Amino acid sequence: MDPLQSAGEEKRSIALTSVIAAVFLTGFKLAVGILTGSLGILSEALHSALDLVAAVITFFAVKFSDSPPDEEHNFGHGKIENYSALVETLLLVITCIWVVYEAVRRLVTNEVHIEVTVWSYLVIIFSIVIDFSRSRALSKVAKKHNSQALEADALHFSTDIWSSSVVLIGLIGAAFNFHYADPIAALIVAMIVLSVSYRLGKRSFDALVDKAPVGLREGIEEIVKEILEVKQFHDMKIRESGPIKFVDLNIHVDKNLTIDQAHEICHRVEDAISSKIKNVQVMVHAEPESH
Repeated sequence: MDPLQSAGEEKRSIALTSVIAAVFLTGFKLAVGILTGSLGILSEALHSALDLVAAVITFFAVKFSDSPPDEEHNFGHGKIENYSALVETLLLVITCIWVVYEAVRRLVTNEVHIEVTVWSYLVIIFSIVIDFSRSRALSKVAKKHNSQALEADALHFSTDIWSSSVVLIGLIGAAFNFHYADPIAALIVAMIVLSVSYRLGKRSFDALVDKAPVGLREGIEEIVKEILEVKQFHDMKIRESGPIKFVDLNIHVDKNLTIDQAHEICHRVEDAISSKIKNVQVMVHAEPESH
C-alpha cells in the first residue's frame, strides 16, 4: 500500500474512533446531568457535545486534506486541517460562554441544589478513563503524521480530563453540602477551556496566515550552512499547509560551475533538508556567486 494512502487510512480510522467515543460520552453525561441537576456534569455534557461536532469536523478534515494537489489547489488541500482547528476553537469558546453564564446565574440566584448519586461519580470517572485513552491515541497518530487536526482533537480530549477532574472535585464538595462547589468547578472548567482555545486558535490562525513555524527557519539555516558548496543563501520563504511545510530558498554557488553541477547542489540542499525535517517540500534556486 502507498505510504500516503496508509497514513490517510490511519488518520481517518483514529478520527472515526474518536467520533464514536464522543457520541457515547455525550449521551452518558447528558443523561446523568439531567438526573442529578449537576451544572458541572451538564457543562461537561455540552463540552462533549461540542467535542463530538469537533470530532466529526476532524474526521472530514483529515479525509479531504489528504487529497493530492490539482490545477486549482497547487499546494494541496492541507489547510483544511488548519480551518478545522480554527472551527474547533470557536466551538470551545461557545462552550465557555454558556458555562460561565449559567454558573454565575446559579451563584447569584442560589439555584445550586444538586442530587449527588453514584452515577454522578461513575460518569465522570469513566469519562476521564475514555478521554485519557483517546487523547494518547490521537496524540500518537498526530505526531506520527504531523496532523494539526488530530492534534487539536487530542487537545480537546486532554482538556476533558482536567475539566472532568475539576467537576469530580465539585461533586465531592456537594456531597458534603457545599453545593457552591459545583458552579465554582464549572467556572474553573471554563477557564481551562478558554486557555486551550487560545492556544488552538493562535496556532491555526498562524498557519492560515502563513506564519513560519517557530524554530524551523533556524533549523534549515543550520542544515544549509553544512553544505560547503553553498556560498550564501537568502530569501528563504516558509509556509505551512496542514501537515506539509513548503520551503523556497535561493542559494549562491561558484559561478564557474556548469548548469548540471549547480543543479546537483540544489538537489543536495533539498535532500539534506528533507532528510532532517519531516513532511517538507523544498524548492531551491541557484544563482552565481559574484566575486
